[in-house]
Amino acid sequence: MGKRYFCDYCDRSFQDNLHNRKKHLNGVQHLRAKRVWYDSFRDAAAILQEEQTKKPCRKFLQTGQCDFGSNCRFSHMTEQDLEKLSAQVQGEQRLKELRQEGADVPPGTIEDWLEKRAKRLSAAQSNSALPEKPAPFQYPPGWPPVQDLPPSLQAPPPGGWPVPPNLQWG
Repeated sequence: MGKRYFCDYCDRSFQDNLHNRKKHLNGVQHLRAKRVWYDSFRDAAAILQEEQTKKPCRKFLQTGQCDFGSNCRFSHMTEQDLEKLSAQVQGEQRLKELRQEGADVPPGTIEDWLEKRAKRLSAAQSNSALPEKPAPFQYPPGWPPVQDLPPSLQAPPPGGWPVPPNLQWG
């Protein structure tokens, strides 16, 4: 069968030879998918600047769809989208300024957030007079249906399982 080439951008594979690879890498579908991939890493300021220079797409505003999709030379962002993007850019700029000034900026790692949360929860529990015990997990009534469970998973009957005569001590 031979080697196969898998394109991560397009999520497809094909027989790997010079002709097929060159044809694929220069193809419109691949170039679009590659552009979409790299655009996902662009910062909000660059996207906002680009979108503000474009005129709105008439077809997209009228129908909500555009035949050109991400290749359209007009903007598919509404006024609300542009406002949200502008607010995000301003927030990022404020955060950057605070970091430059040396102000106490909340750390952005999940580990720091989890540590603060654990401290907050432990402080809340120590402040309460009676610590709450978590309720034991219980299935809702009738769940799981006993008849649907295999015998090895069913609860023992009251008094325990009956012992077959050939296994009794005696």
